[in-house]
Formats: sequence, structure tokens, C-alpha cells
Amino acid sequence: MIARTWRGATRAEDEQAYVDYLEETGMSAVRALPGNRGTFVLHRRVGDRAEFQTVLLFDSLENVRTFAGDDIERAVFYPEDDRFLVDRELTVAHYTIESSVSGSKK
Repeated sequence: MIARTWRGATRAEDEQAYVDYLEETGMSAVRALPGNRGTFVLHRRVGDRAEFQTVLLFDSLENVRTFAGDDIERAVFYPEDDRFLVDRELTVAHYTIESSVSGSKK
């Protein structure tokens, strides 16, 4: 399994609106793709900004290409991102997931 990660930031007051926008655009689009294993939007406030990290899980790099195109290292942006983002990474990172933990053991 592959994790695709990206980071960006908005103004603190746009935090929830950007969460909603991410859900309407990238997250829902990715979840509809074959080979998708899940999506996460991590966010926190730091001073006057909200920092974001997205984690998209795919079965393979070929499934990543379905979403990102041939240049899988380039971040994918949507039309209203410029309205929200005050900082963003233009590239992404891919990690191979070797194991995962599910639930708690008692």
C-alpha cells in the first residue's frame, strides 16, 4: 500500500471552510477511484494559520497515477485552492506502508 502526503496552510479563520472544500473536491474524488484505501485530512491551528496535511492511501503507484497523472510527484490542486491557501507544497511524498495497526488489543 502507498501513502501520498501533501502539506499546505490557510488563514486560521478559513480552517473549517477549507476542510469542507477538501471534502467536496479532492477527498471525494480520490475515494471514488479504484485502488483507493482511504483518505485523511489532518489540520491544526498554529498562530494565525491552519496547517493541513493530507494522506491518501492507494493500493499501488499505478492507482496514484489514476489520480495524479504521469507526474505523480506533483501536487494536484483544484480551482478554489488559490482562494484558501496562503502556503502550499507543490510536490508530494509517497511512502510504502509495510504494516498497520487496527483497533486496540486488550
